[in-house]
Amino acid sequence: MGEQVSDRAAASGAASHAEAGDGILYDYRFRRLVPRAAWDALPDDVRRRFAKRLCGPAVATYSGEIVWTRLSAAGWLLAQLCRLIGAPLPTNASGPAPAAVAVSEDRASGGQCWTRLYGRRRGYPQVIHSAKRFAGTTGLEEHIGGGFGMALTVRAEADALVFASDHYFWQAGRIRLRLPRWLAPGTTVVTHQHLGSGRFAFDLKVTHPLFGELVNQHALFRDG
Repeated sequence: MGEQVSDRAAASGAASHAEAGDGILYDYRFRRLVPRAAWDALPDDVRRRFAKRLCGPAVATYSGEIVWTRLSAAGWLLAQLCRLIGAPLPTNASGPAPAAVAVSEDRASGGQCWTRLYGRRRGYPQVIHSAKRFAGTTGLEEHIGGGFGMALTVRAEADALVFASDHYFWQAGRIRLRLPRWLAPGTTVVTHQHLGSGRFAFDLKVTHPLFGELVNQHALFRDG
């Protein structure tokens, strides 16, 4: 408990210094979501990416490629339905394609804005927007558009941070409804795995209890 309070105080101090224009400082927001021993065991590259608070107009960028995107029939249908709320899932199966990610601070919520640019064989790239907010029962939420979002749990493995959906919700102002399991798309798991030399793998999997694996995406990125 004392460690958590200390971390919160340090995070608050880092935030105030960042807003004062002292540059990119250590960010405790992700660190607080993982047991200290597990966090300390992560590779330096992983801890560095998730432990920097971006100041003012600063943006962290990562470039790479989507190695594959696989959608089952049910997964393709889900992705098309999600177009109504901003298309947070890849809309087509694909092979190798260029990709880029940009992360910036969301000063209004105290979280982060994530923008993903995924190239396609034909037409314009798909752009996916989401916002991570350090709130809720699990300490981390991802808001994907239309008031929909998911609460995430975070765990550290040998060389990776793993984000898994705990539940999904819809929110409008002070009204917040937790989606029942029968209406949810299943379990979403995102893995950020260290590859060394400033490189990492990004894996997205959505698995439904009845329909099985809906989405499987594997991408490789490097520090910008």
